[in-house]
Amino acid sequence: MYRTALRNVLAHKGRLLMTALAVMLGTAFVAGTMVFSDTFGQAMRDSNSKSYSDVSVQIVDRAAGSGATAREKSEKSAATLTDATVQQLAALPGAAGARGVVSGFTGVADKSGNLIGKAWAAKGANFAPGADGKDARYPLAEGQGPKNAKEIALDRKTAEKGGYKVGDTVRVASNGPVVEAKLTGVFTTDDPVVNTGGTLTLFDRATAQQLLLEPGRYSSIVLAAKSGTSEGDLLAQAASKLPAGQQIHSETGQQLKDDEQKMIETGTSSMRTMLLAFAGISLFVGIFIIANTFTMLVAQRTKELALLRAIGASRKQVTRSVLIEALVIGTLSAAAGLVAGIGIGAGLQALVAGLDSGMPTGSLVIKPMTVVVTLVVGVLVTVLSALLPAMRASRIAPVAAMSSGDQPSTQKSLVVRNSIGSVLAAGGGALIAYGASTGTGDGRMPVAIGALLTLVGVFILLPLLSRPVIALVGPVLGKLFGMPGKLARQNAVRNPRRTAATAAALTIGLTLVSGLTVLGASVGGAIDKAVTSSMRADYVVGTANGMSLSEKVPAEIAKTPGVTASSPMTTVYWELNGTTKAITGLDQETFDKLVSVELTSGSPAALGQGQILVDEDVAKKNGVTAGSAMTVTYPDESTGKVTVGGVYKAGGMLGPVLLSNSEITKHEPQPYISDVLVKGADGATDKLKQGLKDATGANPVIEVKSKQEVRDDFSQIISFALNMMYGLLAMSVIVAILGVINTLAMSVFERKREIGMLRAIGLDRGGIKRMVRLESVVISVFGAGIGIVLGCFMAWAINGTLESSMQGLTTVLPYGQLALFLALAGLVGLVAAFWPARRASKLDILASIKTD
Repeated sequence: MYRTALRNVLAHKGRLLMTALAVMLGTAFVAGTMVFSDTFGQAMRDSNSKSYSDVSVQIVDRAAGSGATAREKSEKSAATLTDATVQQLAALPGAAGARGVVSGFTGVADKSGNLIGKAWAAKGANFAPGADGKDARYPLAEGQGPKNAKEIALDRKTAEKGGYKVGDTVRVASNGPVVEAKLTGVFTTDDPVVNTGGTLTLFDRATAQQLLLEPGRYSSIVLAAKSGTSEGDLLAQAASKLPAGQQIHSETGQQLKDDEQKMIETGTSSMRTMLLAFAGISLFVGIFIIANTFTMLVAQRTKELALLRAIGASRKQVTRSVLIEALVIGTLSAAAGLVAGIGIGAGLQALVAGLDSGMPTGSLVIKPMTVVVTLVVGVLVTVLSALLPAMRASRIAPVAAMSSGDQPSTQKSLVVRNSIGSVLAAGGGALIAYGASTGTGDGRMPVAIGALLTLVGVFILLPLLSRPVIALVGPVLGKLFGMPGKLARQNAVRNPRRTAATAAALTIGLTLVSGLTVLGASVGGAIDKAVTSSMRADYVVGTANGMSLSEKVPAEIAKTPGVTASSPMTTVYWELNGTTKAITGLDQETFDKLVSVELTSGSPAALGQGQILVDEDVAKKNGVTAGSAMTVTYPDESTGKVTVGGVYKAGGMLGPVLLSNSEITKHEPQPYISDVLVKGADGATDKLKQGLKDATGANPVIEVKSKQEVRDDFSQIISFALNMMYGLLAMSVIVAILGVINTLAMSVFERKREIGMLRAIGLDRGGIKRMVRLESVVISVFGAGIGIVLGCFMAWAINGTLESSMQGLTTVLPYGQLALFLALAGLVGLVAAFWPARRASKLDILASIKTD
């Protein structure tokens, strides 16, 4: 029986080719994901391995810089890291040295005035030379380090990107005015920010403190231990010298390394999980192809298997022979997938390096676990997929050796199948509807479980659905394509189970693709509605990195010619009735000209009276209305009462609570300024936009965006996410295409006699080709149509669970895109049928008629 199984693999290698390809592609995705994530993680660890090589203990002031909270900033006068702290720590018995570090955001403009690199990876620091005039952290490749406020040094990669040489004038900026300085040096560094594509600008100590923090203050202090002193002992010695305050935090160098390694591991693990999820989808699609292939092979070999039973083979032996075939196919395919996966891993690494030259790279990492997982997954998926067909093969009676053809399904088996499918689909649909009706995140689990049950139920019911759905297009096919069209429809519904198994692969892919598309369109519509409904301003001025704008910027913008109204948009976090809330501040004088809120009670004029406006959610949770009083806790821990001046509909870009800037600055003199809203006399014009840029000193860090540009930014984020998902789902679609090709090719083999008879009674080669192609198109469109309906239904349910967190969210059906998906599915069917149709048209008439 073992030899028989192996001979069967060789005898049917052509018919098993698509199955092998499906397994290979799925396992290649798994192997590629593991190789890429392991390689990328190792490259990140190698890149960051030297980050703390000279650090025994690091003390950090968490309140330093503009990213600190208001409460942390309020403590800074009592607890900061200063020159005195550095001297005290340097005098510790176990300290070989202490170095004060200044760090903060600093953007560098290229010669066109644009920001070099990404805003989140733009960093500034202090140059701290020793007695020899050198800073060991930043070895100079050219020139010398900065010595005054008019000099800077840049890392080599940034200098090359900007086209700068020593002696050039460079424009840099933090969150304040632009600084023009002479480039005195270019240095190399192992700083992970630079190694991942960021920029690093060095100032002399005094200038760095002035621009990034405040005079005399450090963001951190680094200690080096003397020989014989452990990092733990030095940390204990330093603890007694540190200023009191919750924002002062200290760690050993080893703790810092461990924390960084954990962060890298978490990041690569999340990436791996996401990619493996899509690999799992591809393998799941492949299951249908494998099961369909072995089902068809068993049906085609009914006589052969029955003959084996007749000459003494037991049911177990027949089952094992089919499973051995699957084992051989799975092993060979998984091995090929492993090789292909290594190539995919190398390709992904090259792609990442090409998209961002600063990303770390290294040699490919192929762990034993990758090899084992790939082979085991490939074999298990193939064998388990072939299990049901193998069991069916064992039930073939020996008497079947005297007949031919498929063993028909019993009426009982069909009733049981359809009953189970109906129960699962109905139960899943009910769970989805319940989850969507909650309107909160509590409904997400019911929706997820319901989606799984519904998918399984629909897959079970696909044979039942195929006849009536495909029958709808029957008259159209007959009128447009004549006899080949009629035959294509009949062939598509001749074996509903086979049609369903083939269509199911496309159903899975289109369910996910259409669901993501509807979600993207719905979220995009909600964001667009939020921006357009609440924003009357023509321009929004803010920083590229999300840091607070300098308090000088709003005043400069207000002086710009053509500006009729402007206001800084500030944000503070105060407690209202014991719960911390984000409070948005705007100038009451220009409020109505810049923003729009739909009040259900009260008046915007209340802002000018020191009162707050709250949205409906806050009002409902706190049981307040216009005229009610709320208890507020300010940053200095003092409390007071504030009157609710109005209630507005939730949603938009303004947040849950509004208060005038004049009231905010009474209790928080330097609030976080997220944006400046601007209204122009002539609306949004190029002249006004340029004027606003000039008013900010052409700062590369500050962005001036129109209302449309704000909307476009959100759209680009959504489009990028969708395109990435589409790309990851492409593998499952390719596997589905292989399934269509495989089914058609095997179907042509089964119907050789029938095709020969059709040729004999006058159907020409072109008619045979059209028949096979139309059959493929019908099956593909059927699977895609079911998938689109399921995807839209599930997207609607998910939107229901997001209503509480995203106001104004409604389900938007992008009919154009959905119709395009359906058309593309038809095109996929047409392309998939090319080889089977060509093969069918070339069959010899007499040889085909003589086929058993």
